[in-house]
Amino acid sequence: MKQFSVMPKITMLELCDEFIREYHINENDLIFTIEAAWTAHFQNVNAGTVVYIEKYGRGEPTDEMIEAISRDIKRPYDRVIAIGGGTVLDCSKLFALKETVPVTDLFDKKIPAVKDKPLLLVPTTCGTGSEMTNISILEFKRRHTKFGLAADALYADEAILVPELLYNLPYKVFAASSIDALIHSLESYLSPKATPVSKMFSAEAMRMILNGYKKIAAEGRDVLKSLLSDFSLASTMAGIAFGNAGCAAVHAMSYPLGAEFHIPHGEANYAMFTGVFRKYMEINPDGIIRELNGIMADVLNCQASGVYEEVEQLLGSAILPKKALREYGMTKAQILEFTDSVITNQQRLLSNNYVFLDRNALIEIYTRLF
Repeated sequence: MKQFSVMPKITMLELCDEFIREYHINENDLIFTIEAAWTAHFQNVNAGTVVYIEKYGRGEPTDEMIEAISRDIKRPYDRVIAIGGGTVLDCSKLFALKETVPVTDLFDKKIPAVKDKPLLLVPTTCGTGSEMTNISILEFKRRHTKFGLAADALYADEAILVPELLYNLPYKVFAASSIDALIHSLESYLSPKATPVSKMFSAEAMRMILNGYKKIAAEGRDVLKSLLSDFSLASTMAGIAFGNAGCAAVHAMSYPLGAEFHIPHGEANYAMFTGVFRKYMEINPDGIIRELNGIMADVLNCQASGVYEEVEQLLGSAILPKKALREYGMTKAQILEFTDSVITNQQRLLSNNYVFLDRNALIEIYTRLF
């Protein structure tokens, strides 16, 4: 039996002032954010404990960051509010739980994930979809890879979309995060857990993102501000889709790459994306992937047989140049190391693959992209 659900309530606003008025941020709240966003939009708000996430590390969230934040929170709080990108949102989810640390025990399921506080998530990028999912992903430093904790206790009570918060988003952050959302939509469409309803969200998200990319390619980056509401909504829709159907090998294979070389999550996914999908096509070109390719081909005005070349051309010319894995510092020896890490640590994701990928297939994907 397949099921579909949308757990967080979704609220769409235009401006930060509306959010401040309607949600009454106060001294009993625990706020996760970055200092620039807080200073720009919320500095006059009488808030409680404000955690600036960059104080604890740059880039993807880690187990060490969670432990350090936990040590620094000195006062009780009634509600958790996160205003930020994927790192901010994924970290904040863990502090709405009854017990957060030791975080390794939490992710190893030695500590149960039990919701203890209301959680409001306000994304400031257009990619992770974390505001809609029950997943928190951390890099575990000693294990040299990333793990995801999936538990219903990690769902937000409310996801709040405020496009004004995206106006000053650096272009590279937009590029990496929106590519992440695109891959969420594609992987969830192919997942064996997909339903007709989740596929509707996947398909519309990919259409909105690809059409936005086409407009940027045609009119230049200055058009981006007018598209941010669409990208924000597409990210949330993709989050709904993969929150129900899951992500798969692209994410699984990107995790050791991102953890080892501190590559932004969306960019690491981008490095793996077409390599994985081409391997899928080699194994079974006649399943649901044919339908997916047709959707993308319709948007891109190309033949389905050349859709991955067209996607790479569009993204590479207008959004984010693609790099070979060796350009990030990966060595040939790490092809086997990363493959074995994926097989050992990422079965949760690999179970959502369109077709089974054995060890030799994973090795071949890494090798072709190297």
